[in-house]
Amino acid sequence: MHAPLLLWAGLAAFLIDQISKYLVVHILRVSQGDIAVFPPFLVFKYGENRGINFGLFQGNSDAARWVLIAVSLAICLGVLIWLGKRAPSKLMQVCGGLLIGGALGNVVDRVLYGYVLDFLNMSCCGINNPFVFNLADVFIFAGALGLMLFDGKKPS
Repeated sequence: MHAPLLLWAGLAAFLIDQISKYLVVHILRVSQGDIAVFPPFLVFKYGENRGINFGLFQGNSDAARWVLIAVSLAICLGVLIWLGKRAPSKLMQVCGGLLIGGALGNVVDRVLYGYVLDFLNMSCCGINNPFVFNLADVFIFAGALGLMLFDGKKPS
């Protein structure tokens, strides 16, 4: 496997996620009120996610926090092992890096704060979306989707 490409994609996703959270949460102070960036399509809203995406499986216990950290790290390791057993294309390496970098960004939040910092809210066409997410979630979703779509297997 061509590890540097996976490493660079993962590092970029991780840094973009962490820098965006720092800027929006600590510099712009979104926790003091919503910031209409391009309403209603894009609004910064503060969120503390103690569960998984969209607040599913919320757990306020310290044990739940560490279980989610362990699961995230196990998934990262599983993706690395899976990619290591094949000859992944450059696109698959980038997708794997995005998934791992995003997951590690959320792991850092859980370690530092006890929850994942979320700030992105998108609504459209008269539908008011109550959920917030972050760039790590975008990278995780895009990476996982890319790994499924570009795995190189032909449909049977």
